[in-house]
Amino acid sequence: MSRRRLPLWAGWLLALAVACACAALGLWQLQRMHAKQALLEASAQVLDERRAQPLEWAADPSRTRAYDWAAGEGRFLPLPAVLLDNQNRDGRAGVRAYRVFQPSAAGATPLLLELGWLPLPGDRRLPDVPVPDATQVSGLLLPPPSSGLVTPAIAAQADGTLLVVALEPQSLATALNLSTLAPRVLRLDPALSLGYARDLELLPNTLPPERHLGYAVQWFALAAAVLVIALLLTVRERRRR
Repeated sequence: MSRRRLPLWAGWLLALAVACACAALGLWQLQRMHAKQALLEASAQVLDERRAQPLEWAADPSRTRAYDWAAGEGRFLPLPAVLLDNQNRDGRAGVRAYRVFQPSAAGATPLLLELGWLPLPGDRRLPDVPVPDATQVSGLLLPPPSSGLVTPAIAAQADGTLLVVALEPQSLATALNLSTLAPRVLRLDPALSLGYARDLELLPNTLPPERHLGYAVQWFALAAAVLVIALLLTVRERRRR
């Protein structure tokens, strides 16, 4: 009984489909590389100049994805802490702690202020994050960490602390019984004594641009390999006939 062979046209159709899929993934990786590189370049200029803008800029809808150095006065609201889960630092698992800060300017929108990173013990007991009494803050205004494909679920703890795997300001505003929260967060200046371990690294727990470039090269190479294999099989089939 003879074995049925895939028609030549069908084999090429399959090869082209696989190659196109690999090329599309390679292009997506290149887009991610360029986006992160632009992010790093824009933020580097802001950090070099450190030209302080008012905290109210956190709520400016035209600068939702921008980076600004900001400083101002206000107070921390007596609301539950927000802990962002799955945050690694120096190879250790932990959380990033956030508190709601109300700028003193009339009508200013409250914003989430990142206090820093705290480790989690083996039993994953969440750390206590008391309300700071500071009134002067400064730091980098930036978009919340990208949630990727993660659903921004909110898990309220017994003490009221909110444990999240992604920061979505409007969902958190609802959970905190606030009418709204600024779309950007303030990462505290590491030079301030307030808060916990932190830095101004913009790509923690994610891939740097050069890694995306490496993955793009791999996907393009795979697309080329599929086409070369299809060509070799075609030549061999014609010789056999």
